[in-house]
Amino acid sequence: MTASFQVGRRGFLAGSGLVAGAMAVPGWARGQSLTHARRGFGEVSGERIALSIGDHHFTTGERSGHAVAVNGSVPGPLVRLREGQDVTIDVTNRLSEDSSIHWHGLLLPFQYDGVPGISFPGIRPGETFRYSFPVRQNGTYWWHSHSGLQEQQGLYGPLVIDAAEPDSRYDRDYVVLLSEFTPMHPHEIARMLAVGEHYFNRQMTTLSDGSMSAADRLMWGRMRMNPRDISDVGAATYTYLVNGHGPADDLAFAFAPGERVRLRVINGSAMTFFNVRIPGTAMTVIAADGQEVEPVAVDEFQIGTAETYDVIVTPQAGTHALVAEAMDRSGMGIATLTSQAGAIAAPPPLREPVTLTMADMGMGGMDEMDHGSGGVDHAAMGHTMPAAADAPPMDHGGMDHSMRDTSLLPPDVAVGPGIDMVAPMPVDRMDFPGLGLDTVPHRVLRYTDLAARDANPHRMPERQLEIHLTGNMERYMWSFDGRRFNAVTDDPIRFGFDERVRVKLVNDTMMAHPIHLHGHFFELVNGAGMMNQPRKHTLVVQPGGTATFDLTADEPGDWAFHCHLLYHMHAGMMQTVTVRPFPAAEAGA
Repeated sequence: MTASFQVGRRGFLAGSGLVAGAMAVPGWARGQSLTHARRGFGEVSGERIALSIGDHHFTTGERSGHAVAVNGSVPGPLVRLREGQDVTIDVTNRLSEDSSIHWHGLLLPFQYDGVPGISFPGIRPGETFRYSFPVRQNGTYWWHSHSGLQEQQGLYGPLVIDAAEPDSRYDRDYVVLLSEFTPMHPHEIARMLAVGEHYFNRQMTTLSDGSMSAADRLMWGRMRMNPRDISDVGAATYTYLVNGHGPADDLAFAFAPGERVRLRVINGSAMTFFNVRIPGTAMTVIAADGQEVEPVAVDEFQIGTAETYDVIVTPQAGTHALVAEAMDRSGMGIATLTSQAGAIAAPPPLREPVTLTMADMGMGGMDEMDHGSGGVDHAAMGHTMPAAADAPPMDHGGMDHSMRDTSLLPPDVAVGPGIDMVAPMPVDRMDFPGLGLDTVPHRVLRYTDLAARDANPHRMPERQLEIHLTGNMERYMWSFDGRRFNAVTDDPIRFGFDERVRVKLVNDTMMAHPIHLHGHFFELVNGAGMMNQPRKHTLVVQPGGTATFDLTADEPGDWAFHCHLLYHMHAGMMQTVTVRPFPAAEAGA
């Protein structure tokens, strides 16, 4: 296989599971018995590693069903490497359908990135594919399938690259891999989401809900939206896992009093944002997406799907609940940090469900204007405000129209049925800590807290690119710039090799989207000094807001660029990024 590998649109769609087609019915679906997958994972390391993908049965709590396991476990094994080594990984596919493994966050030749139809053809049933590459970095990462919806079924696992030099900042080191399990087949979930986007939402407001005023209820009704449309799938369908263990498993991490414990937190879920906290114990964030940052002391942080954060804690003697609460607050993953063998901490109760606000609809400062003005300088806006006692209630009557004003979109956005909302006044929301965390009474991580520990060589961007995250929530259509992936597979986003580009992402939807670029790290434009912009591979763009990063396109090849909410990607929010030297005529233009 060479770097010139290409595939047509039909070939990509067939390999990725994005079009329907006849396929053999797998043995597990025909009632054949399956081996039970182990909960949790072992470790593989060294210069040669073998991974085997197969059908298994998986049980957690009261939920039991089919899973795709690697080396017999869900999650698959921890792949542990060392910075500077060369590694060869043989992946054998024992399924009855094509499969793949993508090394999330790794810098490597694009033909080993593991995306069928973009970087390689995929791994056919009964075949083995050899990944071979030098390890150019260190940090906390993970791996997962990029074929169909196999990731939801259990085909994922952690990946840790130890630094070439020892790190004396901690005494113990644990991986904390967050995910979900459901016995429902992922294609059935996708089908039900397309039938009705609220199908799995059990947090919806009702007519009897007294938390909303009549005016607010009328406003949301006119927009045909629900203020608790936070997550597409919640705890009514999912059991939330920590290292493959459900809440009933009493997973524990041992420590001795006074020890510094490094927790490598990985969000390996298909669809869930988690709010992570250890009540009563502070955390110090030292890395984001595997990249070192200046230490930040926090009590809680939100981790989007596909992100990683490394934290150091020094817990007091006793037991401490490690809580990963789903963003919609429908359920949680739970583990215990304990200095007492056999002792388990009691989990805290779930908090009240989160409610969306005007800012989540792309109304910028309207939230503050609608709730006591929030310090907005109205004189500077060219008008004055009446006294509060005389102020009429805000008229939301025409808002349903303004939320779909496609004249606000740039001309290169394709307007059609795939867009049911346009953010009227999107603002940079990189200082927002995440839905539900803006009102908690303790320290919460924000992107604006992050600064690279080591200086990044900085160049001013040579051009700017704006990409709109678009969707039709009712029809479950998701896209970039109004174009779903099946319409743009032969029209990639093009970057010149070593080109420096400032990319602005505009979220024209009411859902947070974790946007991931394969094969690169970009630098967040978050207010840190130019030399210390933090590097990430996945960026959460808040509802109705914007986020900006600087990219040096220095990894040649074809790379996937997509929302890492699995069913959003499956529904079309994906593109190909091509990094090639520009032709001389273009370069000189």
